[in-house]
Amino acid sequence: MPTLTQIRPRALVRASGGPRYAVALAVDALGTGLLRPFLLLYGVTVLRLSAPVTGIAMTAGVVVGLVCMPAVGRWLDRGARSTVVAASMLVRVVGVALLLATPAGHAGQFAAAALFLGIGNQAWPAAHAALVAAVSHGRERDTALAAGRALRNAGLGVGALLATACLAGGATALQALAAVTGLAYLTAAALAWSVHLRVDPSTGPAGSAGSGPAPRMRGLLAANVVYVFCLNVPEIALPLVLVTQLHASPVWSAAVFVANTVLVVTLQVPVTVLMSRFSRRTVLVLAGVVLTASYLGFLAATSLGPGWGAPAVAAVSVLCTIGEIGYAGSATALVTALAPPHLLGRTLARFELSTGFGLAVSPAAITALAPHGPAALWGTLAAATLVSASAVATERGAAGGARARILVQGRDLRRSKALSKT
Repeated sequence: MPTLTQIRPRALVRASGGPRYAVALAVDALGTGLLRPFLLLYGVTVLRLSAPVTGIAMTAGVVVGLVCMPAVGRWLDRGARSTVVAASMLVRVVGVALLLATPAGHAGQFAAAALFLGIGNQAWPAAHAALVAAVSHGRERDTALAAGRALRNAGLGVGALLATACLAGGATALQALAAVTGLAYLTAAALAWSVHLRVDPSTGPAGSAGSGPAPRMRGLLAANVVYVFCLNVPEIALPLVLVTQLHASPVWSAAVFVANTVLVVTLQVPVTVLMSRFSRRTVLVLAGVVLTASYLGFLAATSLGPGWGAPAVAAVSVLCTIGEIGYAGSATALVTALAPPHLLGRTLARFELSTGFGLAVSPAAITALAPHGPAALWGTLAAATLVSASAVATERGAAGGARARILVQGRDLRRSKALSKT
């Protein structure tokens, strides 16, 4: 198993798509951070929509946006790379333009804006992963994907902080933030398109998956729906528990979110490099075990009640973030490694469909379980994640058995040919 032992910044930038593409990622993330966390607030404050109507429109945008993924996968499999990334950013420019043009009280036009934003948000991860896979290979590619995630989280965090500082301006400030977001998306799209990267999908690097059929990955895709819940734990589950169950100050929720962002930005690349000594599937299984342990830790922390409960939850959130880092650093890398070059786009699209579905249903699942008590919420998450980790590990055994059967059949065929010649 190839192992990376050091991080070389210049080589990492090249493996991530080059300097211009890195700037495009940073600008895109900064713009996303300015608006995405406050889109619900925009609908309520600027457009004067009710919170339920705004939430339903945003959820519908995310879910309907998933429908575009098969088309994105086919486009990528025709060899497009930077063009698809740029298109995912331009679609969000359309969404922002619709948002700015929406009159107060028009829920339908807001839903259309959320749809275009959702399409761009769903298409971007697969397009980005395919672009990185075109310029880097093996463990270098894994590190490049990790670096992209760290850079994106940094941009999102800075954008959210800038937006928070501007919120005192009310509705006018939110509209200005939306306009700046649209300009950021447009700039990022131009930078990404200028990379002019396209590949021949019929060829791949030495040791790639070859030209075989697309991997089924049924266990991996099903497990990913549960794994991805960890991304919404700091944003939804922990604030809900801290405020409604432990009656803690909202400062604790903010501290958990900031700590999560800082840890991902600083540790995503080093942890990915460190774990390169293990197989990607093993790292994904270990991430599931760590996440399961953190959910059980949250269950124990909430039992402490008001007072010590909030600090305990904050401490356990660090363990949860470590599990998230392991998951994010191995899942997409594993899918990219499993996919044959000519089907990379469709394989990534299937994976992002499972990710998007998990992100779409997790808020509803978390808010439905939380009122039934800590055991219902954290016990269910822990059990589901442990089962998912087991499914990922079991699928490895099934794949290994299939490869063994192929090897045996090949040996038998060669032996039969040798006997026939004699």
